[in-house]
Amino acid sequence: MKGDAVFKRTYNQAVANFALMNPGETIASENNLKITLDASRTTVRKVLFEMEAKGVISADRANRILLRRPKQQDVFPRSETMSISAQVEKKFMEWMLRTDLQPGHVINELELARQFRVSTSGIREFLNRFSRFKLIEKRPNSGWCFRGFTRDFALELFEVRELFETRSAISFATRPLDSEAWTVLKEIETEHRKLLRNITKQYHDFSDLDERFHQLINNASNNRFIVDFYDLISLIFHYHYQWNKVDERKRNQAAIVEHLDYIEALFSRDPSRIELACKSHLKSARKTLLASIKTQTPNAIENLP
Repeated sequence: MKGDAVFKRTYNQAVANFALMNPGETIASENNLKITLDASRTTVRKVLFEMEAKGVISADRANRILLRRPKQQDVFPRSETMSISAQVEKKFMEWMLRTDLQPGHVINELELARQFRVSTSGIREFLNRFSRFKLIEKRPNSGWCFRGFTRDFALELFEVRELFETRSAISFATRPLDSEAWTVLKEIETEHRKLLRNITKQYHDFSDLDERFHQLINNASNNRFIVDFYDLISLIFHYHYQWNKVDERKRNQAAIVEHLDYIEALFSRDPSRIELACKSHLKSARKTLLASIKTQTPNAIENLP
């Protein structure tokens, strides 16, 4: 499973690279592709064999050329390129939403492993990762306990989020114009506009788009601690964004408009404009997060059994 996801991610990256080429151009050597795609030689060869089978590149391995530009249907779905840990996180988020998880809820590793069709070690690794933030606590002989969130916790978290994302957004603007990040940003912008046109029926689709947008920005930091911190951000903000159903369509529509302003600022590459758009959007997100936990008392976590 893990190796398959790595192959598919590498393949999709190669598709994005080859899409910028013209038919008839020579494909880089395996050694160069190994560096460009940051992958093993075995994975690169598997990618090239798949490209040959689909008629994207020639089968002449001594002098491979691009036969046609890759199309969208040549790309593996995002769900198939996710690592095991990412799959567990996504499934855990969906499980929390379905079960309306509340503070004090006991989490059973074995039951989740069965539901998610992953190993118990994969579940345990995920839960351990977040236990250091005291969101989930290991209880002796009774599994894990979901502790919930307090207003103070949310405010502290948001302070760090604003610092990290503002830095990442400004860093994003310094990327070269031929960077793939700009292509991905343009695709995300198109998806936002499409969703806005169909917001009445498809407003539930915003959460995944929101996550991909902010993850793209935070990844621009090239800082492992910021990227790792975003895992926690994803768990908390997207959980509450969906858990609070009051005015969900209206809130998602407003967030899409803010995202489009944010994206426009990124394309301007103007640091002051980017910072303003970023902070304006995060201010709204902060309001949404606090509204989602307003029913909890300040000592909700401390009073858990």
